[in-house]
Amino acid sequence: MTGDGTTGPGRPGAGGGYAGVRAAVVGTGLIGGSVLLRLRDAGLDVAGWDPDPATREHARRQGVTAAETVEEAVAGRDVVFLCGPLPTLPATLPLVAGASPPGCVLTDVGSTKAEVADAAARHGLLDRFVPGHPMAGAESAGLTAAAPTLLDGAAWVLCPGPAAGPFRWLTGLLLDVFRARVVPMAADAHDSAAALASHVPHLLAGALAGAVRRATLRDAVLALAAGSFRDGTRVAGTPAARTANMLLGNRERVLRELAGVTAYLDELADALRSGDAQRLTALHAEAGAARELLSGRGYATRVRDFPAGGDHVDEVAWLRELGAAGGHLGGCHVRGDRVSYTAHVPDPSARPRGAD
Repeated sequence: MTGDGTTGPGRPGAGGGYAGVRAAVVGTGLIGGSVLLRLRDAGLDVAGWDPDPATREHARRQGVTAAETVEEAVAGRDVVFLCGPLPTLPATLPLVAGASPPGCVLTDVGSTKAEVADAAARHGLLDRFVPGHPMAGAESAGLTAAAPTLLDGAAWVLCPGPAAGPFRWLTGLLLDVFRARVVPMAADAHDSAAALASHVPHLLAGALAGAVRRATLRDAVLALAAGSFRDGTRVAGTPAARTANMLLGNRERVLRELAGVTAYLDELADALRSGDAQRLTALHAEAGAARELLSGRGYATRVRDFPAGGDHVDEVAWLRELGAAGGHLGGCHVRGDRVSYTAHVPDPSARPRGAD
């Protein structure tokens, strides 16, 4: 990887495409396995590694190279995806960095970013490590549950650092291979947003499902349960250890956002307790308006360019502001001494996607 984000051996040139890239995936569970299978289907030279011998053998039966050691998997690679359990990432990162070529781009898929970003800074890896988090998943676990289409079109957070080149190159790869919506954010901003978007919902789903599990009329409740219960408790089926790792990895932010959810729930309960139909209706209407924005938000397209060289301070600041404002990238191109980004920014006056 060249420091200014231009192309190099095994990387996309003027004709586009990433078929010459050599990739590795360390940890081939649900997310890692899905990354592995998608890279394989895209025609990349990809190798996987997992600590479980049975998982490695299953990968081989899927037609994917599965190395016996981490070092073997990452040797000579252009990019490595770290996909092991969240608590293992800070220790795995320097191990992989030492076993892979100096120009190899490193990224991860962990659900929290601040801790692993701090580990990268401590080990002097900010010039090649780009913290990442694809916002997709399933209640099931393991390579047997993985699918090459699992991450199609996902919002995929990338945290740009001082060296913009690896971020630019990885953005291009994710856009090209996964059709991702790349969301650039600072690591701490990601963790704050993910606390409310992803982590607190796991607590709420667990609370609802757990209360039903303890209810006197449990079997009757389950017999009557329809879409609202199934949707509200879906992530309660996530493997418990994975959920605990995610929550503990972002504990302070999750507790802070949970307090806001609890306060809103208290308002609902107070309105119900007092029989205040007007207040109860208003609170649910406010909540419904937020829900509608999931599918009814319009975007405006903006193009922004920066010098390909230099210190990248303005570029990184703009990228982080874009993600914090709810925007995402749809293109990233380096041409000569300029880098150009195509951004999609929430715009109340723009027509929602899918509108006639």
